[in-house]
Amino acid sequence: MNRSAEDYIKTIYILKTRTDSIRSVDVARELGYSKASVSLALSNLRKRDIIIMKKDGGIEFTQAGRKIAEEIYDRYVMLCSFLRDAAGVDETTAKKDAWRIGYYLSDLTYEGIRQFIEDRERVLLS
Repeated sequence: MNRSAEDYIKTIYILKTRTDSIRSVDVARELGYSKASVSLALSNLRKRDIIIMKKDGGIEFTQAGRKIAEEIYDRYVMLCSFLRDAAGVDETTAKKDAWRIGYYLSDLTYEGIRQFIEDRERVLLS
């Protein structure tokens, strides 16, 4: 999956945590993209069976799409936490950087960071 698709999926997921019903215009507004660009990207996500467009224009994840979105979002949240807590980066910078690097991070590095965070939390809680 390319970075652009992941950005759209992550944005849709985040918007859906704020409100149950979102439309393409909400995605365009959030990302600062044109409605035409968003329409094309959403069409590609529909073709890949990641989202469905309801008759009222609402966007929903397919079952497989929700799983993909949750994995992408979990990676983003974990990276934010790592950058903020372990690297001492401020929240705003952590969010921007996590957004950028999440796509490029190998699974091996991701698992190493995730394990580091889990180990650190265990130590802090004991």
